[in-house]
Amino acid sequence: MSGAAEPTLYERALGAYLGLAVGDALGATVEFLTPTEIRQQYGELRDIIGGGWLKLRPGQVTDDTQMSLAMGAALLESGAWDLPNIARHWLAWLKSKPIDVGNTCRRGLVRFGRDGSLEAPFSDGDAGNGALMRNLPAILFAFRDAELLARCSIEQAHVTHHHPFSDAATLCISRMIALLLQGGHWRDNLRALRGLAKELVETHRQFRFEPYPKRATGYVIDTAQTVLHAFFRTDSFESCVVTTVNLGGDADTTGAIVGMLAGAYYGAAEIPARWLKKLDASVRREIEHQALALVALGA
Repeated sequence: MSGAAEPTLYERALGAYLGLAVGDALGATVEFLTPTEIRQQYGELRDIIGGGWLKLRPGQVTDDTQMSLAMGAALLESGAWDLPNIARHWLAWLKSKPIDVGNTCRRGLVRFGRDGSLEAPFSDGDAGNGALMRNLPAILFAFRDAELLARCSIEQAHVTHHHPFSDAATLCISRMIALLLQGGHWRDNLRALRGLAKELVETHRQFRFEPYPKRATGYVIDTAQTVLHAFFRTDSFESCVVTTVNLGGDADTTGAIVGMLAGAYYGAAEIPARWLKKLDASVRREIEHQALALVALGA
């Protein structure tokens, strides 16, 4: 990174969005496996090959990317932040019988379809990572305005996930990506990113990720710890995502989230060409359209 030109805004935005999708597609192969099981079956998973418990085609994405694309489409359709339209797009996605959907997301969207309510009641069982995984379009739209970014991030989260740990992790990663989209020297950015991670841990000690607790489940604390651990201990986009998904657990979602963060940090040019070649072509085209359009929409 030290010898490369700093990525442009669009290269960071596109890197984050493509990073989300390739992290999802790579990690889905080993979702729910342990690191030992991954080593036994794959050695180290480094290529997008599909399969896994969902029996995916190579390059096929899951709910992480699909919910993000649905939010992005809703934003571009409305031309502004319009939470009811976002929820309607998510509900239409749910009714399309997606290959995978988290229980909390399903429950929240069924409730919205039934009564139109845009906020789930607080539940101690809703501290999953579903709100964090799908928030990138809101970040691309709102990153220039800290108050708007926080409002959009929490509002979209509460449609399905109403829990302070979900809120805290979603805000932290959102602010990290927003900081990167605003540009700056890589060394200054890295220092600032560590500051945001430190702030999360100081506010909620449960998120402490050094030393790494070695849990990569869908619980949002485990997810955030895995993402932050892998991001800060690697020095390239590929090593960051590979390290993350080989920790197993909820690997499509940890891969997607770390892919967003690393993509915004390193830029789209650092995403391995072999991964982009494997990525579902229609998904890649829609991401390339949305990344530019969402950044422009929020300007």
